[in-house]
Amino acid sequence: MRTRFGRAKGEPTLPLINIVFLMLIFFLVTSQMSRRLDTEMELVETDDKELVPPPDAIVMAPDGSVSFRGAPSDAAAIMAILDGEGTAEARLLPDRRAPARAVVDLASELRAACAEAVFIVTEQAL
Repeated sequence: MRTRFGRAKGEPTLPLINIVFLMLIFFLVTSQMSRRLDTEMELVETDDKELVPPPDAIVMAPDGSVSFRGAPSDAAAIMAILDGEGTAEARLLPDRRAPARAVVDLASELRAACAEAVFIVTEQAL
C-alpha cells in the first residue's frame, strides 16, 4: 500500500508582508501629523521673576513661609476661604528651594483642614 504524501504547506508569508507594510504606512502617516514649531518661536521660560501664579494657588517661599492670594496665611485659613467658595481642592505651588518637609507638612495640614485633594504644581521638564 502506498500512501500519498501531499506537499507540506509553507508559512503564509504574503499576509505577514501585508501586515508589516500596513504598519509601516501607519507609522509614517502618524509621525507626519504633528506640526513642527516655527523656527522663530521661543517657548515660555518659567524662571521669570514676574511669573504670576494661578489665583487659587497656595505659594510656598524658599524659607517655607506660606501665602495665599498675596497675603501670609496658614492651612486652616486657606481652607476656610476655599470652602466658602465651594472649592475643596488645594493647589500648592512650592519654590524648588523650599524644604521638602515643609511641603509635606503643609499638604498634611491642608488634608486635615478638609481638603479633598492637594495638587502640587510643578514645572514640566522637557
